[in-house]
Amino acid sequence: MTLNNTHDDWWKQAVVYQVYPRSFRDANGDGLGDIAGITSRIPYLRQLGVDALWLSPFYPSELADGGYDVIDYRNVDPRLGTLDDFDAMVAAAHNAGLKVVVDIVPNHTSNMHPWFQEALASAPGSPARDRYIFRDGEGAHGELPPNNWQSLFGGPAWEAAGDGQWYLHLFTKEQPDLNWKNPDVHEDFRTTLRFWSDRGVDGFRIDVAHGLAKDLDSEPLKDLERFPVGGDPVPGHPLWDRPEVHEIYREWNKVFNEYDPPRFAVGEAWVPAEHQHLYASKDELGQVFNFEFAKANWFAGDFRLAIEEGLASADESKSTTTWVMSNHDVPRHVSRYGLPQVHTRGYHELPNDWLLRNGTTYIENRELGTRRGRAAILMELGLPGSVYVYQGEELGLPEVATIPWDHLEDPVAFNTDHSDAAKGRDGCRVPLPWSAQDMPQPAPWDPEFGAGASFGFSEHAGGRASADPHLPQPLWYAGYAADAEDTDPASILNLYRRAMHWRQEHLTPTGDTSLTWLGPQAFADCGDDVVAYARPLADDSGDRFACIVNFGATPIELPHGDVVMRSIPFDGHRLPTDAAVWMRI
Repeated sequence: MTLNNTHDDWWKQAVVYQVYPRSFRDANGDGLGDIAGITSRIPYLRQLGVDALWLSPFYPSELADGGYDVIDYRNVDPRLGTLDDFDAMVAAAHNAGLKVVVDIVPNHTSNMHPWFQEALASAPGSPARDRYIFRDGEGAHGELPPNNWQSLFGGPAWEAAGDGQWYLHLFTKEQPDLNWKNPDVHEDFRTTLRFWSDRGVDGFRIDVAHGLAKDLDSEPLKDLERFPVGGDPVPGHPLWDRPEVHEIYREWNKVFNEYDPPRFAVGEAWVPAEHQHLYASKDELGQVFNFEFAKANWFAGDFRLAIEEGLASADESKSTTTWVMSNHDVPRHVSRYGLPQVHTRGYHELPNDWLLRNGTTYIENRELGTRRGRAAILMELGLPGSVYVYQGEELGLPEVATIPWDHLEDPVAFNTDHSDAAKGRDGCRVPLPWSAQDMPQPAPWDPEFGAGASFGFSEHAGGRASADPHLPQPLWYAGYAADAEDTDPASILNLYRRAMHWRQEHLTPTGDTSLTWLGPQAFADCGDDVVAYARPLADDSGDRFACIVNFGATPIELPHGDVVMRSIPFDGHRLPTDAAVWMRI
């Protein structure tokens, strides 16, 4: 396979693989994934057919939020390795023709960050406190929080500093929000962007990109209804999607353009579709996540709308959109697609309730979810723009719904009373199964999970790893191990490989982002249960590429042409339900 990521705008049509480092591969046997473990799997990623890998935070951290509580933005957590290990990983990736993207977390730091420790030791009104958002408390002695704001992870958004002041944390109390009106903050993050760019990093994923800028000064602090979690912020909200945030990204864009080729960034911005183009413009980040695709339930209309809105936003920003189904923050899509699909319920509502009740509220049809997941990846990879793949989805991994509460790590679980909105995100962060041969024994605390081995996640020293994985692996992982799927031509892993390679050869080289919907004229019986579109091909055959997905309850007749890829095996020229094809038409 010839990669097409050697030009400056490589990211506009790239397939990017998200690595959650602590759960990807453990090279030293301590139960925690590390940088050397990532390096050891570069050949796997190259064979898969991705263009780049994106590393979730690997910085020094107290792990109050999976590494998103950063102590030092310009170093590697010693539990994960060293800067030398990082440099070796970047070199290995580049030698394999892969780009490297890293996570930047600019909304907040760890409460153990030197700046915040200095702020706590300093007096109210000091320059050190001005780097964060401290406010006087209510009550005679400031013993009450400034207002009723709630953290996105549960509980108050204010934490007492012990001297009548309180600091703002929109996430955990270990993640104090930075004050982006302070010039020190601006300068420090410019330094961080240059630090990693100088080490060969090709791009950045910006966490909570719609946060950062806040307006707490134009009017007195007041109570608000609980601000949206993963929803669209209301216009004029003091905390989210403020116009001032774009000044920050225009500033960063100048840093990106100091390099040849320029660095790029993709923003995690939970904003209305009509605002996405601002973040994705060529003088800001360049690209923003289109979460509408990830939020779609298994209905053709949901996906058509998400595709239309994503392409329209990309057209307005003169960039390309992104397509994503899973990441480290949401239940895995094969499990979501295997649960009951309800038009009136949000994509997260049933899965979160299902997780909260340890997988007992609804019945997960894992076979159906996998079948739909196979169709979905063809729908996604056929689209113009960038595709972001979350580690393990190429194995068809379902969500691990039944992790016992006392084995969870996610603060979302700990900040609720086990009856709130969610059990947390650990079910999609369980360490990957690499080898079915490294089969663990049933754990003494729960026979559904393993102990004593790790499906090849941890490197063995003296016959076994020194510790079990940091999150427990279910014994049914054996059926999803990479080595078992590698040798099975019909596995979902090999479907991902074939589709990514075909995309690289036949679609990506065109650079053409146009898409034409195939409507009733192309089908005798498609109704509203089909997503079908066509695109140009990178050859002179005169053919067009077509992707057709059947969401309906009955098979449909395919148009005239040659089938080049099937999500599942079938005979004849009728596309089964919950299946997809790629065609030359």
